[in-house]
Amino acid sequence: MTTVLGCIADDFTGATDLAGLLARSGVRVSLRMGVPDEPPTETAPFEVIALKCRTAPVDEAVAECREALKWLQAAGAQRFFWKYCSTFDSTEKGNIGPVAEALMADLGATQTMYCPAFPENGRAIFMGNLFVGDQPLAESPMKDHPLTPMRDSNLMRLLAPQVTKEVGLANRLTVAKGAEALKDKLAALADQGVAHVVIDAVADEDLYTIAEACRDMPLMTGGSAVAMPLPALYVRDGVLAADAERPQRPELDRKAIVLSGSCSAMTRKQVCEYGVTAASYRLDPFELDAKGIGPALAWLAKQDLTAAPMFYATAQPETVRKAQEAFGVAEVGAMIEDALAELAHAALTAGVRRFVVAGGETSGAVTKALGVTQLDIGKEIAPGVPWTYCEAEGHKIALTLKSGNFGKEGFFANALNLLEDA
Repeated sequence: MTTVLGCIADDFTGATDLAGLLARSGVRVSLRMGVPDEPPTETAPFEVIALKCRTAPVDEAVAECREALKWLQAAGAQRFFWKYCSTFDSTEKGNIGPVAEALMADLGATQTMYCPAFPENGRAIFMGNLFVGDQPLAESPMKDHPLTPMRDSNLMRLLAPQVTKEVGLANRLTVAKGAEALKDKLAALADQGVAHVVIDAVADEDLYTIAEACRDMPLMTGGSAVAMPLPALYVRDGVLAADAERPQRPELDRKAIVLSGSCSAMTRKQVCEYGVTAASYRLDPFELDAKGIGPALAWLAKQDLTAAPMFYATAQPETVRKAQEAFGVAEVGAMIEDALAELAHAALTAGVRRFVVAGGETSGAVTKALGVTQLDIGKEIAPGVPWTYCEAEGHKIALTLKSGNFGKEGFFANALNLLEDA
């Protein structure tokens, strides 16, 4: 089947977030982990390519996204979506703007839009400023993110240093007037030479207005939520038939594991709640440096895997900073990712077939360690977090990849319970 929409995501949890919301429509969604080595053959109406480029060097991120674009074009896609985090995780030297400009150049597009809002998960944009719940982004826990500390809430100021062309705003007052008014605003900004337009959204109805106004752009960019209305719009436009079935959960051994590398505020709460009833092991960078992964593997070998034990590197910001000061920011991240990846593979070898993973970098490391290349999208656990089904070394497994701030406190247990009922 010809691909209608080709999507590129800057991390693995963001890709599953996007795929899960698109799959709500009932249309088949295929999620690829990295740019496939082979040319496209059997593709889905919605193809999502998950990359691990959120914090990669700009040149590397741009090159990888361009390769993804070429693959999606070969699959027949005419419309494209560049997906990044709903908290716009990107410093002034980040990749969101440079990738967007590169994709625009390759597509011959003169304008694109930016809307990371996700009202269902408490992300809203008003007058160009991003809010996390009731807090401006720069006052939220995201200000202490270990890799992309967000110290400004204004998306235009965040984006402007990353791009070479003008940045503008279509504010909530325009969006509230409807799709035609938003189209007129975008056209007026284009006449003024504005190539990059941040669009306000504070409620779900805003997302539908934005999607309707922007759906014919060669390139849309944003969080996953603004893409959610696109399937219904494409069906209405006659370019897509909603005739796909959701994948069924395969028969799976009950052995399970939880792997958390995220240090977000919500994941800290989730780890704390799950650890009350589940066996858990904290991966400490200082212990890993001194003793390696051996003690953690030994602990894993003693666990009842049907009780879903947990490994976590999740810690308070001050604890993270101490480790970063001792070893370096990138070095600590790699140390934790490598440890969780090795533990995931050891768990697979021990018979685990159900994996709950928290954190974008962790998800990338775990899926690579398991050799996962393509996922089918199953039931949503929480907004933007679905179960997925795939194969790892010849075994059918269930895998959920959770963005750090998504889900409620009881997410880990709820995920495993939902899978049993799926």
